[in-house]
Amino acid sequence: MEGRALVEWEKRAEREYARWLAAPVDEDTARELRQLTSEEILDRFYRDLPFGTGGLRGIMGAGTARMNRYVVRRATQALARYLLGTYGDGARGVVIAYDSRRNSRLFAEEAAGVLAALGVRAYLFDDVRPTPELSFAVRHLRALAGIVITASHNPPEYNGYKVYGEDGGQITLRFAEALTREMEHITDPFGVPVLPLAEAQARGLVEYIGEAVDEAYYARVLDLLPLTPEGQRSAASVRIVYTPLHGTGGKPVETVLRRKGFSELFLVPQQREPDGNFPTVRVPNPEEEEAFRLALDWANRLEADLVLATDPDADRLGVFVRGSDGILRRLTGNQLGVLLLAYILRRRKEEGTLPPNGAVVKTIVTTELGRKIAEAHGLSVFDVLTGFKFIGEKILEFETTGSHTFVFGFEESYGYLAGSFVRDKDAVQAALLVSQLVAELRAQGRTAWDLLREIEGQYGVHRERLLSYTYPGASGEVVREEKMAAFRRLTPEAVGFLPLVRREDYLERAATDVRTGEKTPLALPRSDVVRWIFADGSWLAVRPSGTEPKLKVYLGVVGADEGEAERKLALLEDFIAEHFSRPEEGTGA
Repeated sequence: MEGRALVEWEKRAEREYARWLAAPVDEDTARELRQLTSEEILDRFYRDLPFGTGGLRGIMGAGTARMNRYVVRRATQALARYLLGTYGDGARGVVIAYDSRRNSRLFAEEAAGVLAALGVRAYLFDDVRPTPELSFAVRHLRALAGIVITASHNPPEYNGYKVYGEDGGQITLRFAEALTREMEHITDPFGVPVLPLAEAQARGLVEYIGEAVDEAYYARVLDLLPLTPEGQRSAASVRIVYTPLHGTGGKPVETVLRRKGFSELFLVPQQREPDGNFPTVRVPNPEEEEAFRLALDWANRLEADLVLATDPDADRLGVFVRGSDGILRRLTGNQLGVLLLAYILRRRKEEGTLPPNGAVVKTIVTTELGRKIAEAHGLSVFDVLTGFKFIGEKILEFETTGSHTFVFGFEESYGYLAGSFVRDKDAVQAALLVSQLVAELRAQGRTAWDLLREIEGQYGVHRERLLSYTYPGASGEVVREEKMAAFRRLTPEAVGFLPLVRREDYLERAATDVRTGEKTPLALPRSDVVRWIFADGSWLAVRPSGTEPKLKVYLGVVGADEGEAERKLALLEDFIAEHFSRPEEGTGA
């Protein structure tokens, strides 16, 4: 199969490459095309860049499988056609935001020009903005849709194109499929009309937005959860070091923290300004401890209590917290999610604002500790597929049916949401809430680590780990498919001393009882995910990434103490190592 697939890809690559060489492209693209090797031609042209869980995302450069202005134009024309066909006109407009990456502003302006050429109004932010503010702005301006140009936490050579629906959430699978069909009808990406921005603005088809939307967003974030009087007094003494990692988070995070009373806030100077080259980090990812190197240097010099880092589009938050022993330690995404959930539920119960039909939403690869905490407070817990878009869809469902009231959503990959005025993960919200938590615990003479130990003493020690395996390029795509297929064929009854009780295959949308062989349907949409559940509540899951050439393996265990939990993790890691090549360094979470 691999040989046949590669032959077909090579034919397509040669055909598309020749078409691009003959097309009226800009001079930089033409020069780049002329310098490509045969291997590069295959990787750049063997397919069209697909819509994944986060929309379009890829390495920047010339080619159908790369991010460039022609791919952006084609995607935007498809979006405009879909909106015009669905709503009849484009008067309500599309909001466009962009982050600090190379070409982000260019791609945003290209998108605005294409929309305007087709008569769809564009609200274009006047400078870089976080992804969660784009989500807010779509709802605030009652727009038809939103576009944000970002590749989140990917390396500097990446960029992306995410589309949001009128509810402010990432587009649904059905919406993405409709856009894909529209794109297939656009056979000439070089003929997509683009209206110059000056002309579009003069005709009222492009409007620049900025401070007014910022202030409306800040007001909603600041109104999320009041500090206790003790916490308010303590806030002024909490020393915080924050790095936006050269991204969009600097202004909004600093604004909401200072307005809430956190005056001892220090922004890492080397990483404060937006810079798409991300010169001080290997990868601008707050999931990676290496990204905190400069922030931790400053934190130790300043004896900070809390260290915060956001990714370039400020939807993910990573945190270090100082313990009662004086040591700064990193919270995993699962640990931070659990702490925020416990804090929000306690405070809303004290305030009398915890709804009787409250709901918490998490992904199927996120810690089960959150479920135990929520259910102990009488809340319902809903699992969704990986990707915050599915949490956003659940919020819309709750609003439409009235069945539940959204309280909190989170995923293990450092994404959190408390206020549904945003429909995507929001690091600005999370940065404020974890700062409030630390301030209120400080007033009690406690730390976040003390609270986490108390939670684990009540519900068990939960530990999770993420392993990533990269298989790049066209040949890597075949390898990923073969690895997933091979894993699906495994049918053990146990992994070491852990009996397996349930296998879930979301591609066939069925769960198998390991003891009886009985199959039951899964309610969630079809997805390329395999998940195993063990008798003690431990679990593992395997899936291909929707945005990178990786297979991801998620492990989750529960033990009576730290030692038991670590033994179980080691057992599952050894099992996975038998079936996949060596994982990347620094991917444990």
